[in-house]
Parts: sequence; structure tokens; C-alpha cells
Amino acid sequence: MNNTLLIGLSHQLALERAMEVAANNVANVTTTGFKSRSAEFREYLMPGARVEAARPSDRRLSYVVDAATPLDLSVGQIERTGSPLDVALRDENAFFAVQTSGGERYTRNGAFQLNAAGDLVTSDGYTVLGTAGPIRFAKNTREISIGTDGTISTEQGPSGKLRLVQFADPERLVSAGGNLYQSSTPPRGAPASRLEVGSLERSNVNPFTELRQVSEVAGAYQTAAARITALHDLMRTAISRLADTTA
Repeated sequence: MNNTLLIGLSHQLALERAMEVAANNVANVTTTGFKSRSAEFREYLMPGARVEAARPSDRRLSYVVDAATPLDLSVGQIERTGSPLDVALRDENAFFAVQTSGGERYTRNGAFQLNAAGDLVTSDGYTVLGTAGPIRFAKNTREISIGTDGTISTEQGPSGKLRLVQFADPERLVSAGGNLYQSSTPPRGAPASRLEVGSLERSNVNPFTELRQVSEVAGAYQTAAARITALHDLMRTAISRLADTTA
């Protein structure tokens, strides 16, 4: 009976994880360049050792374990803004490189702007990296423009180029907070042939799908919780009756 409780608990934990993923997707419906995730689970069978002589023989127990939360790399809606510093990526496996206090990170957020120091930064304040390092402009710089190949120019001529990267397995990128990603493997350069300047990529979250997912997971969690409560009550009753019998 304890095994049944543990299996039920593993199911609840899986549902809780699925709820976290869906809720995070819903919370980022309006986040520029956000990529939704899905929750994947797998079956874990135990025990490995079995006693066939026992009657009944040992049964393999099936638990639910968290397998992965891969990214959905489909491109979100491209919305025209007209801002010369807004850049959208149409290539699914392409990311902007940015500098953070924790090191280099990657994002799809192409809503760029200038900070007080003249650095090109994202809307979240992370320094945008070019092929030669951070992109910085003199205080009196005017007429900043970004070409479709990522080349950045001012009235004085070219002043850098956006550094775009891609990954061998982008679905496995790890979220690093602030709509950023990190990877245990180094990225490689990505082509800039699909840049769309003066536009932004919106979140690829489908709010209706995610809200339905939240509702379904919540219902399944309540059902699982009710089953565990019923089993716990059954165990308590059995123990109580056993104690009365042996008294």
C-alpha cells in the first residue's frame, strides 16, 4: 500500500511540474521573443531485483519522472514597429548574444535601445554583443541603423555587427531568467540573412492552448490528491482495526 502512495505522489509531482510550465507560458504571453516550453515525462520501473518464488511474485512498480521541458522554437508573430533599433529573427535556431553579470547569455528579445553610457542594450538592460564585443556609441551619435545582415551603421559609417549564434540542440537550452538562455556547449555563428529590422518577434505562446492545459492539469491534480487521501484513510482504518484485533 505504501508503494501505491509513492506512485500517486510521483504522479502529483509530475502534474505539479506540468502546471509550473504551463503557468510560466501563460505569464509570458506578451514577452518579446519568448519561447514556450512543454513538460515531458517518462516511466520509471522498479524494483530491478525480483523474487519469483514469492506468491504472488514481485511486480515492477511504475513511477512518473520528469524527463525534460524542451523549448518550442517555432517563430512567434512578427510585428512591425518602425523603430530602427528593433530586430526580429525569422530563423528558429538563431539567438542574440548578450552580456550579463553572470556571463554571456542568449535571447530572442530584439527590442534594443541605448542606455545612458551609449551601450546598445535589450529592453531588459542586458548589453548586446557584436562580433567584436559590446556595441557602444559616442554620446552625440545620431542616425543609428541596423542592416538586414546585422551590420550597424551611424552617420559616421559602420560601427559593428550583431553577433548571432545557433546551437546543435537548441530545444535543450536552459532558461537563465529574464528571457535569457544558457548552454553547456559553446554556440556557433548563425547567418544573418533572415533579420527583419524595424520589427519584433512576439511570444509564440498560444494562450488558449495553455489555459486549457492549466485547467486539465488542475483537474487531474485534484483527482490524484483525492485518490491519495482515500488510500491514506484506508490505511489508517486498517491499522486501527488491526490494533483493535491484537489488543
